[in-house]
Amino acid sequence: MNRVLIVEDETGLRQGLADVIVAMGYEAIAVPGLTEARQTLARVGRGEAPVDCLLLDIRLRDGDGLDFLRELRAGSARDVPVIVTTAYGDSERTIRAMRDGAFDYLTKPFDLPSLRAAVERAVKQRALVQSTAAAPALEDAPGDLVGKSAAMLAVWKLIGRAAASDAPVLITGETGTGKELVAHAIHRYSTRAKQPFVAVNLAALPPALIESELFGHERGSFTGASARRSGRFESANDGTLFLDEIGDLDQALQTKLLRVVQEGGYERVGGNEQLSSNARLLAATNRPVRPGAPGVALREDLYYRLAVIEIELPPLRARKTDIAQLVNHALRGTPARAVSEKAMAELIAYPWPGNVRELFHVLQRAAVLSGGEVIDVVNLPAPLGRASPDAEPAMDDDLSLHAATARLERRYITRALERAKGNRSAAARLLGIGRPLLYAKLEEHGLSSRTISEGTDDDGGAS
Repeated sequence: MNRVLIVEDETGLRQGLADVIVAMGYEAIAVPGLTEARQTLARVGRGEAPVDCLLLDIRLRDGDGLDFLRELRAGSARDVPVIVTTAYGDSERTIRAMRDGAFDYLTKPFDLPSLRAAVERAVKQRALVQSTAAAPALEDAPGDLVGKSAAMLAVWKLIGRAAASDAPVLITGETGTGKELVAHAIHRYSTRAKQPFVAVNLAALPPALIESELFGHERGSFTGASARRSGRFESANDGTLFLDEIGDLDQALQTKLLRVVQEGGYERVGGNEQLSSNARLLAATNRPVRPGAPGVALREDLYYRLAVIEIELPPLRARKTDIAQLVNHALRGTPARAVSEKAMAELIAYPWPGNVRELFHVLQRAAVLSGGEVIDVVNLPAPLGRASPDAEPAMDDDLSLHAATARLERRYITRALERAKGNRSAAARLLGIGRPLLYAKLEEHGLSSRTISEGTDDDGGAS
């Protein structure tokens, strides 16, 4: 019988997880901390039946789960798939966990089908779990990448996986979704972090100069080439080369780029010397790239060479639960400190065709024009702001009955939390709903981070 080790210090949750594991047909070993987990794994080393999967909480009374994950990956239990569990599903922890060899990363409260599926995959694929060396520890979050939604959690996982390898990565997504930020994060968490990160925006360069920019040129190779010049591949050697807007590269240069990706070799423009590159290649585009898609921009063979790992960034309209966190991030360093309830409702309802870049621009402009510490609806540009904060909104595609109901629901939840001083159990009782439903609504309306930071549950909080 397959054995699953559960490391969870909250008694009720630990027993609940054990019940789920047993119901799946596995043996559950449930322990409250890292001390007992080490003892269990030590017994395995002395001949006890092996552990096939480990469910590991991050915040434990006797240590940090991510430190223990790194300990496992460096020791005799390195082949045990570890599913990290936490109530704090931020980008930093997710990327670190996946980079350091976690099999999966689940946030509380658990979605039971996802939990069961993750455990089943881990048990079935244990033989395929590879040992990965821990990358250098980094303390800061990955730039302006912000979000705790399920869509962004998937992105953090892929960044962590990509950072642990040297494989080419293709980053896709609409304009303004943060593709270059993802490239920076991959480089920063990789073993090449201390080497150069070189970025080239191919769409901003005249087509005639792109080849020279990438590969360099010899003196006299064309008019104005008065001296030999190194290209970006040489500058990025041993580091990371990021080619933004790869879909704008013409077919002839795509062919030359394909040769570098395949063979690692190239020549400067006008030269015969064979050069080689050890740069790790990342590319990004907002254009169709998958073979068979209408208006596809990339050669099929180049696509498959670049998309060894493909990371598709979701548009902001597909992760609106992240807007509240993005707002807090965007207001850092501005005169404003907060957004009014009505302004927040407008920000959540708006479809954001320009994605996160547009949101940041709107907020920074509103912070300057508001003249105070709180941004209100009247400070937002059309079509977000209204002529009067109390004006009756027009019936259009952005304000359906569902959207209006969602705004009212968010307002009531916010008031209940304020009255309950952040205690989610008390807020649920005031609203006349169960705590699981409140959790789901908090995530839906982008209120999760606020309630976690301002209050605790009746059982003393979650880890």
